[in-house]
Amino acid sequence: MAKTGMTEKLMTAPGDAITNSRSSGEVVLRTRNLSKQYGKRLAVDNLNLEVHRGQIFGFLGPNGAGKTTTIRMALGLIAPTSGSVEILGQNVFAHRAQVLPRVGALVETPALYTYLSGRNNLRAVASVLGGVPKARLDAVLDLVGLGIRQEDRVRTYSLGMKQRLGVAIALLQDPDVLVLDEPANGLDPAGIVEMRDLMHRLSAEGKTVFISSHLLTEVQQICTRVAIIHLGKLITESTVEELTKGHGEFTVTLERAEQALALIQAQAWGKGARIDSNGVLITPAPEERGRNLNLFLVNAGFAPDTIAPSTKDLEEVFLHLTNGGSGEIQ
Repeated sequence: MAKTGMTEKLMTAPGDAITNSRSSGEVVLRTRNLSKQYGKRLAVDNLNLEVHRGQIFGFLGPNGAGKTTTIRMALGLIAPTSGSVEILGQNVFAHRAQVLPRVGALVETPALYTYLSGRNNLRAVASVLGGVPKARLDAVLDLVGLGIRQEDRVRTYSLGMKQRLGVAIALLQDPDVLVLDEPANGLDPAGIVEMRDLMHRLSAEGKTVFISSHLLTEVQQICTRVAIIHLGKLITESTVEELTKGHGEFTVTLERAEQALALIQAQAWGKGARIDSNGVLITPAPEERGRNLNLFLVNAGFAPDTIAPSTKDLEEVFLHLTNGGSGEIQ
């Protein structure tokens, strides 16, 4: 269902401290020693995160890691056992009336009136919020790419269009922060591309997007930074580039790969060289420089077709850091 916060809270005007906090590079979402305990089970354990303005931030973890509990605390739906969540410098649970109007949320598949048009769905939500200017309706419909289809009934929309309409609802009050739980849930490849493009447009406008997703390949393409949690604890928080970069190795495509491998493994710097399942040579390089590797191979009669720094898939990194998780990434 789509959420934009509790209705009575969303009708309250944001405070000055939030309105004036649009400076670049600021931390817009922060958890401080955040913990949540249910009986003897510690669902979230001393979690510390920082999300900066304009980031598309991926929040990842295996089933039962504490992701949903963290999101519920961030939206002010449940209180932490200890610690806090701050959005735009305000404690969410203590100052929900000031904070939540600046937060939009989409949780899984949005709840929509399928017999109404896309625009009338927005009008229905806007009326509950106390009214939204017509210009704002136009703006969000254009932003999510539904301007042309706004008068069509939602029953004629694809799943990707319905997801984008859900994002439009979350954007009605022009929030600073978007919390999106599985925004690509159930989408076909075309819908996933549409959602990816939308996330990039929102980020370019200065929105901060906090995404929970099990589609790690998509997270790798969308997000600038990710946090991985497991059993309620933060395992790592880093840029996607840092997590997926190789460790001084290069991928090389060339003819006679087996012979080239034998030659490289005879060098002091090449002991770790290997050939992967696709027949691609993975190897260190002299002085960890690709140009030196290229020169070595050319001089040895193995001119490469391609040489590129070796990278890892985010899914591979995720499974390694969580010891394989539970077999189900959620």
